[in-house]
Amino acid sequence: MTTSEHRTDRAPDVVRAAYAQLTVTDLARARWFWADLLGLHVQYEDGGTLCLRGTDELTHHSVVLRRADVAALDHIAYRVRTPGDVERAERFFGRLGCATRRVPAGRGTRGVGDAVRVVDPLGFPIEFFHGIERAERLIQRYDLRHGAEVARLDHFNICTPDVAAAYAHYASLGFRCSETIEGDAHELYAAWMYRKPTVHDVAFTSGAGPRLHHLGLATHESHHVLRAADILGALHQEHRIERGPGRHGVSNAFYLYLRDPDGHRVEIYTSDYYTGDPDHETHRWNVRDDRRRDFWGNAVVESWYEDASPVHDLDATVQPLSEAARDEWSGRVGADGLG
Repeated sequence: MTTSEHRTDRAPDVVRAAYAQLTVTDLARARWFWADLLGLHVQYEDGGTLCLRGTDELTHHSVVLRRADVAALDHIAYRVRTPGDVERAERFFGRLGCATRRVPAGRGTRGVGDAVRVVDPLGFPIEFFHGIERAERLIQRYDLRHGAEVARLDHFNICTPDVAAAYAHYASLGFRCSETIEGDAHELYAAWMYRKPTVHDVAFTSGAGPRLHHLGLATHESHHVLRAADILGALHQEHRIERGPGRHGVSNAFYLYLRDPDGHRVEIYTSDYYTGDPDHETHRWNVRDDRRRDFWGNAVVESWYEDASPVHDLDATVQPLSEAARDEWSGRVGADGLG
């Protein structure tokens, strides 16, 4: 065993983005949107909580909705490789001076084993866990598929006032970078970072934060993305389509952005790419390239840059915001059509 394997101060070994827990003000309306419309499978529900997962997911949930008076991000969660990595997460963030809280199995989110929750240096409530209940295999239950036929949770996109600091923090957790948006002097406007071998598990959008910009839900084919838009049109709910369908320059994803009844943003997407090779290089976009946000050059609506969900601290209090020194909208460049 190497010296590094004996170290107790190393970062936890993060496997992937695992689930997000959102608070919603009307659980029945949220169920209509996330389960009936988008097609997530209901794994568990009671009077105050709804646990959902995609057809490819073999764990208990990837999206949890909890009823509350204020709609916000309760926490995002990363799965770690071993139970020991839960301990490492507690030590790692404790050394950074972050608020940390142990959550024993049965005391936190349903189905999740021993976990630790922290408020990270960026101000986001994060859970690290290893154990989680297994769920029935639905991969070939075609009879249950409907809506956008969501396969899995893919990523979190977060708003932060300092993208360079966010990049450095996630790099210290062992995340690699697939793509960036940079200025002429290589200042960072946005970055996409990953642990699993896809384009990202987390991305940073420059802006007032901490806020959750969106959850990214993967589906298998582009017609599933289009079907979600068609269903919304048929139900006279087209106002829930905020942006798209379109093709991102960054990540190559074919996308559609929607807003749920509480305003939480969700991206339904397909067609990103593999990043697992050890020599995979970061692809760098200039902030003045109008293909970065939409490969076809379509303008980005202002709300996509301005609106995002507030986030809680460990006591479910909404966190105050810090303003960004720079952001793509105020910079008036690129895909906004304002360059």
